[in-house]
Amino acid sequence: MSSSNLTTWLADFVYTEGRFHSRLAFVCDDAGLVVQAGSTTKSINTISLKDRAILPGLINAHSHAFQRVIRGRTEYRTPNIKDSFWTWREMMYSVASRLTPEDIYDASRMAFLEMALSGITSVGEFHYLHHGPDGTPYEDPNLLAKQVVRAAQDVGLRIALLRVAYARSGYETEPNPQQVRFIERECEVYLKNVEKLVNDLSGSMGMAWVGVAPHSVRAVPLNYLRQVVQFAEVRKLPIHMHVAEQEAEVSACIEEYGRSPVALLATEGLLSERFTGVHMIHVTPKATGMLAAARAMICACPTTERNLGDGIIPADSFFKQGLRVALGTDSQVEIDLLEDARELEYHLRLQKMERAVLASTEDKGLSAIAARLFASATVSGAESIQARGGTLEPGSPSDFFTVDLNDPSIAGAFEEDLLSTIVFSQSKAAVKDVVVGGKRIVEDGRHAQQEEIVERFKRLQKKLWG
Repeated sequence: MSSSNLTTWLADFVYTEGRFHSRLAFVCDDAGLVVQAGSTTKSINTISLKDRAILPGLINAHSHAFQRVIRGRTEYRTPNIKDSFWTWREMMYSVASRLTPEDIYDASRMAFLEMALSGITSVGEFHYLHHGPDGTPYEDPNLLAKQVVRAAQDVGLRIALLRVAYARSGYETEPNPQQVRFIERECEVYLKNVEKLVNDLSGSMGMAWVGVAPHSVRAVPLNYLRQVVQFAEVRKLPIHMHVAEQEAEVSACIEEYGRSPVALLATEGLLSERFTGVHMIHVTPKATGMLAAARAMICACPTTERNLGDGIIPADSFFKQGLRVALGTDSQVEIDLLEDARELEYHLRLQKMERAVLASTEDKGLSAIAARLFASATVSGAESIQARGGTLEPGSPSDFFTVDLNDPSIAGAFEEDLLSTIVFSQSKAAVKDVVVGGKRIVEDGRHAQQEEIVERFKRLQKKLWG
């Protein structure tokens, strides 16, 4: 390929092959693919990134973008009741019932802007708003999903639209009128709508694709769940599902099926390497072994799980069993995937009252734990949502972000401790450039559409809450 078709990014450090390489070039072609990482090659199109380090783009494996509108609105105590996930959910439902298609676009675009500014280049959107506020389907049953995809594309992020199956309120539970926008009672209807969305997004050139997301065992009965998983396996789609986030849902599953959620999924043959269980908090060592045997994945969302009082992901047990753990921003109470990465370790330190919980006996060097956590935020996230990315190896998409080595949060770090400093201490303000497919969507900490996105979101918030 001619050097005129190549772009060389010259930074002080490039993170590839599990470590930083100093003062070497990073080269991509005009198709947005990595040609060389760590090469000294220069090209006609050379971009200097002095005092910066290049790292692979972060992969956010679990997001509910519209929930950005309730940030700060749920931080109070309900009189005469124990606040929990279930009381928080009522506030979330109350706003979900009021959002128009354009509102969903504006809310999603704001969430995705914040993701881009923090170094995220791909997102898995667990999307369950399907119908109009009264439960009437839109003429295009994927109208709202496409609004979310449009928002991601306008910001410049890759998106896996994980279309949620939601059939009921729960086992022997009366229908909840606040869930009418979610419900597709017939599996055939849900699968038809997924198929249509797959076809409609087929020309997105790797920027948007589809996965299935049976919401939870409580929301999707077993026969329905079997059909969804079979559909996804035949078409090789990612499968995401909320599993064991709350003790109450574990108890309800045992009451209905005589088994815990993980045991149900395992004994029914529904676990596979395509399956990602989100919020796997209330699981036993035996259940962890079942997940490992199936080569299933975990997605932890520590910031949200902490905010909701869900509990602590047993990441140490998962890693010991060889399970891959991805990360998600979930409810958007804070959008900082590196914060989620460090919380994976820090929550365990508080629980066990010891340090370096996620280190293994084979680990050597300062960056061992940081490398494991950074892999969760990149490589494992990419595997979970089937994104091409998470690394900067030749042939992979040129999706990366840069950090300012002079930012006060990481200034003074050396090559050997730079990754640990970034993972455990970096402020989002240190992120300066974000590139997706070779195109810079954030430059010097700013997005080209930033002011307009923020202004429209402020108007939305005023409409909802003013």
